[in-house]
Amino acid sequence: MKKILDVCCGSRMFWFDKKNKETIYMDNRKLEDVLCDGRKLEINPDIVADFRNIPFKDNTFHLVIFDPPHLLKVGEKSWLAKKYGKLDINWREDIKQGFKECMRVLKTNGILVFKWNEEQIKLKEILDVIDYKPLLGNKRSKTHWLVFMKQD
Repeated sequence: MKKILDVCCGSRMFWFDKKNKETIYMDNRKLEDVLCDGRKLEINPDIVADFRNIPFKDNTFHLVIFDPPHLLKVGEKSWLAKKYGKLDINWREDIKQGFKECMRVLKTNGILVFKWNEEQIKLKEILDVIDYKPLLGNKRSKTHWLVFMKQD
């Protein structure tokens, strides 16, 4: 079984090896398009599934990457929505459920890496709705990387 799950892989933008053999790439959509700047956008996950209902057993992965959509105010067919996805009015419940699911599929002492851009929703609002505290992360930019560990 593969050891890593990327639950919102999108176009795998931050991966150095976009075909890492230890990783299952998951997203809620498949998409091929050309962006306004002429670049090709390809979202081609190994499995199409929703981060609020991850289709794997408890305690499966050593590492989970959670980079959910972070935009509320964006046109449905805009290049931003195509590239990053879009949240809806229920974003608080969705993010909370996403964290719960990510932790569920993590092995004990497994690591969750969470990426968040606070252009429209501040990181503090995210931390207020989830039941987990980060171990470490960056605090000085609009895009945050936080690390969590699943405890016993």
